[in-house]
Amino acid sequence: MSRITLIDPASATGMVGDQLQQINGAFGVVPNMFKAVANSPAALASMWGSFGALGGGKISAKLGEQIAVAIADRNNCNYCLAAHTALGRKAGATAEDMAEAQAGRSGDPGTAAVLQFVLKVVEDRANLATTDVDALRSAGFDDEEIVEIIAHIALNLFTNYINVALDVPVDFPGVKLMRATR
Repeated sequence: MSRITLIDPASATGMVGDQLQQINGAFGVVPNMFKAVANSPAALASMWGSFGALGGGKISAKLGEQIAVAIADRNNCNYCLAAHTALGRKAGATAEDMAEAQAGRSGDPGTAAVLQFVLKVVEDRANLATTDVDALRSAGFDDEEIVEIIAHIALNLFTNYINVALDVPVDFPGVKLMRATR
C-alpha cells in the first residue's frame, strides 16, 4: 500500500490530467509512480519533462535503462528496477545485458565505463576526481554525453526516492535486487 494517494487519471484535470493522458499514450497505461508524483503538478511536470528531454538526447535508450537499473539496485528501489528492466528489454537489451548492468557490469567497454562512473557518482555522492571524468572521455564520451549521463543519474535518484520513500506499489514484472546478496 502506497504511503501517498495514487491519483486516478480518470478524475485528474488541468495540467495533471493532460500529462497523465500523455503518459498513458506513451505506456498504454499510467504507471503507479506517475500516479504518486501527480500529487504535485510541479513534480509531475519536472519528472515527465526530464524523461522526454533525456529520451531525445545522445545517450541511447538502452544505455539509459542500463544506467537506471544499476542505480535502482544501489538504492534498493524495487519499482525502478522492475520498470527499467522491462523498458531496457523493449530498448533492445537482453536479459543478460540488464542483469549485468544491475550489477554494474557490461561486456561492452563503453557501457562498462559509464556504469562504473554512474556507481561512483551515486556511491560517493558525486565526489569525483578528474580521472573519473577522464575515464569516460577515454571510453569515447564527449562533454555533452558526460553531462547527459549525470542528468540520467539525477532523474533516477528522483524516481528512486519517490518510489522507496512513498512505497509505491510495483506494477511491472518484479526483478530481484542484487545489492542485498552481494
